[in-house]
Amino acid sequence: MTVLLLEDEYPAAERLQRLLLQAAPEAQVAAVLDSVTGAVQWLSANPAPDLILSDIQLADGLSLDVFDQLVVRSPVIFTTAYDAYAIRAFKTNSVDYLLKPVKLAELQAALAKLREWRAAPAATPEKEETAHRLERLLDTLPRADRHYKNRFLVRSGEQLLPLAATQVAWFQSRHENTTLAATDGRRFVVDYTLEQLEALLDPTQFFRLNRQFIAQLPAVQRLHPHFNGKLLLDLHPAPSEEVLVSREKAGAVKQWLEG
Repeated sequence: MTVLLLEDEYPAAERLQRLLLQAAPEAQVAAVLDSVTGAVQWLSANPAPDLILSDIQLADGLSLDVFDQLVVRSPVIFTTAYDAYAIRAFKTNSVDYLLKPVKLAELQAALAKLREWRAAPAATPEKEETAHRLERLLDTLPRADRHYKNRFLVRSGEQLLPLAATQVAWFQSRHENTTLAATDGRRFVVDYTLEQLEALLDPTQFFRLNRQFIAQLPAVQRLHPHFNGKLLLDLHPAPSEEVLVSREKAGAVKQWLEG
């Protein structure tokens, strides 16, 4: 089974490959791509893979845009931190939809579903009815706003302190630890990965700037054009190292800041 992996975060791509090796040892990853542009080029030049395992948010846009530009007949398992995209995702050849961080059992279940789909004839009444039921279900899903995490319990010495999400300036992942920087300059180590935080935080207020940083909107003070189309961001309070945004992600950051 050949698998095309679409994921713009290196740690998440590495983790997915490890999970895939456990869930389907026979699987061969044909390519790991981080952008819509790269995916379109690869799919246009190569035979269709047996499976596309795809994050929805890529470096230069939504992977869903790939399926708007090309007729893709490969089945797809989507992964993302934001379940708000589920409805649009299922309008493609979606086998399943997994929220990050992806768990091995969930990936195994999705691959089992893929095998069942392959074993069934191309168009059976059962398949058509399943598709119709899914469309009706998605059409009737409530559109109420999702409830995002609005406070954290952080450790300060021997004490645990409640901290509102509005008091968070940014999160940084470094040496397998995640640091929370409060707006007043205090720092706390928290037991979350950035992938987990992406799923918990309101995406209108928090943005994954790169592999190391998630920042809240008010923490971004200035943007500076940088070499090769990148952006250099000034955050407050200032971290101990530069915060760079890739050229592919620069447009998305600007769009988030504009609202």
